[in-house]
Amino acid sequence: MGFIRHVVCAMSGGVDSSVAALLLKRRGYSVTGVFMKNWDSLDESGVCNTETDCEDAYRVCQSLDIPFHQVSYIKEYWHEVFSKLLKDYEKGRTPNPDILCNKHIKFNHFHKYAIDTLGADAMATGHYARTSQEDDEVFEQKTTAPQTTLFRDRFEIRNPVRMYQAADLFKDQTFFLSQISQDALRQTMFPLAGLTKDFVKKIAAEAGFHHVLKKKESMGICFIGERNFESFILEVRNKSSIIRWFTMTLGQRAKIGGQRDPLFVVDKDITTGDVFVAPTTNHPALFRDMMRTDRFHWVTVEPPAELIKTQMMECRFRFIHQMPLIPCTVTLNMNGSVWISLSRPVRALTPGQFAVLYKGDECLGSGKIMQLGPSEFTLQRGRERLLAAAQQQEQQTPEPAS
Repeated sequence: MGFIRHVVCAMSGGVDSSVAALLLKRRGYSVTGVFMKNWDSLDESGVCNTETDCEDAYRVCQSLDIPFHQVSYIKEYWHEVFSKLLKDYEKGRTPNPDILCNKHIKFNHFHKYAIDTLGADAMATGHYARTSQEDDEVFEQKTTAPQTTLFRDRFEIRNPVRMYQAADLFKDQTFFLSQISQDALRQTMFPLAGLTKDFVKKIAAEAGFHHVLKKKESMGICFIGERNFESFILEVRNKSSIIRWFTMTLGQRAKIGGQRDPLFVVDKDITTGDVFVAPTTNHPALFRDMMRTDRFHWVTVEPPAELIKTQMMECRFRFIHQMPLIPCTVTLNMNGSVWISLSRPVRALTPGQFAVLYKGDECLGSGKIMQLGPSEFTLQRGRERLLAAAQQQEQQTPEPAS
C-alpha cells in the first residue's frame, strides 16, 4: 500500500470548506478538519455565531469520518488584524480586514499550525482560486527559512508558484488572497479551483450536507460576521481613539440632517476631523485615475521581469472584489512601491484599500493604496484657471502699433 498524504483543511462551517474536505477525502488523502476561532463576542441578538459555525464544521467532519480540531487565534486577530484596522481608520484610511485576515492568520499562523504542529504534508481551504502547480507538486514543497535581508536571493526561488483566477470568475477570491506569502501558497491546495458555486452546492446536497446548504452566503467581515460594521467599530471605540467620522468611506452617502439632496464623502482631513462632501453620487471630485501604493507584495516574490527591466508594465487593476478589471500602467519605484495609472477615472479610489493587479488571469499581488492623484474636479478647476489666466493675459497684451 502506498504512502497516504496528510492534508489539513480549514473548516468554516460553510458549504465551500465542507465540499473542499469531501473532495480531498475522495482523492484518497488523509484529511483533518480544523476550525479557527478568531473572535469571542456575541452578535446583536446575543448569539455566538462562532459556536454555531464550529458545530456545523464538526458535523461535516463526523459525516466524513475525519479528525476534527479547533484552534484559537483571538489574540493574533486582535494584534495583527483588528489593531491595524483601527490604526488605519485613525489615519483616515479605509482598510480591508479580509485581505489582512488571510495574510496574517489563515496563511501564516494556520499554515504553520497545519504543517508544524499537525505534521501535514499540505493545507487546503475552500477558496475559489487556482495555482500553477498540480496536487502532487504541493507535497514536494518544503518550508523555507524566514528571510533575514530586505530582498530574497534572486536564485532562491527559481520556479515560483503562481496564482490564477478560479474557473468560476464570479466567485473568484484571488483578490482576497493577493497578500499571502509564496511559502504558504506553495503548500496550499484549492480543491474548488475548477468548480462553479452551483456545482459545489450540488456536491454538498448529494453528500447530505443540508445543514450547511441552508446557511446564507457569508458576506461578513472575517472576524465580526454579518453585523453592521460601523456599529461594531463604535462598540469598541472606548478601547481606542476611534470616532464616528473615521468610519466614513470615500464615495459613501454622508448622514447629514436637514439636507434635501444627498451628499457624498469626497475627502477627509485627519488633522481637523473635517469631512468634505459633494452633491450627486458621480461628482467629479469622486473620480481619479492615479494612485501610489506602499511596498507592493508580489505573489511570486519578485516583480515581473518586464517591470524590472523597463520599470513600466501594462496590466489590469481592481480595488474592490468583483469590480470590472481596468487596464492600467504600473511604474515601479526604487523603494518597492508602485504608481498605478488607470486607463479611465474610477469612482471613490480609497486610501487603505488594496490595489490588486492582474496579468491575463494571473493575480500578480497587491499593495495598500497610500496616496491618490488629483481628482477630476481638481483637474477641471486647474484647466479653468489656466484658461482664465491665458484669456486675461491676452486681454492685457497691447495691440501692436500700426
